[in-house]
Amino acid sequence: MNRSESCCAKLEYQLVFSCSGAADVGYLADQAARRLSTSKKAALCCVAAIGAEIPEIMEKARDASGILVIDGCDKECAKKILERAGFGHAQFIQLENLGMKKGETPFTEDRLESILGMADRMLREGKEKVS
Repeated sequence: MNRSESCCAKLEYQLVFSCSGAADVGYLADQAARRLSTSKKAALCCVAAIGAEIPEIMEKARDASGILVIDGCDKECAKKILERAGFGHAQFIQLENLGMKKGETPFTEDRLESILGMADRMLREGKEKVS
């Protein structure tokens, strides 16, 4: 019996996917997602696996109580991958909408903390919707 079959209630977890692009804002998005994962606020998951339709990752995303996507630039690659896979209900953060312009936004802890603050609020709101 696996963990999800061991009790009546569905396990609740939220996932975070991010852009991991070559630009500075992609790096910020990736670092924010990793920090959310290491702080146990959301489980980091691979957006490329969604694009490749890896069955166990698709199932994990379908079973998640919430999904947060962090994109660096206005191309919104991670958002588009999730939407095309049927996860349009995910919450999205796009760093350029926060004034972080591609090619002009080097990594700083202050910028990362700003992203994490918004992500934390969105994840809490997602939990409240599930409860």
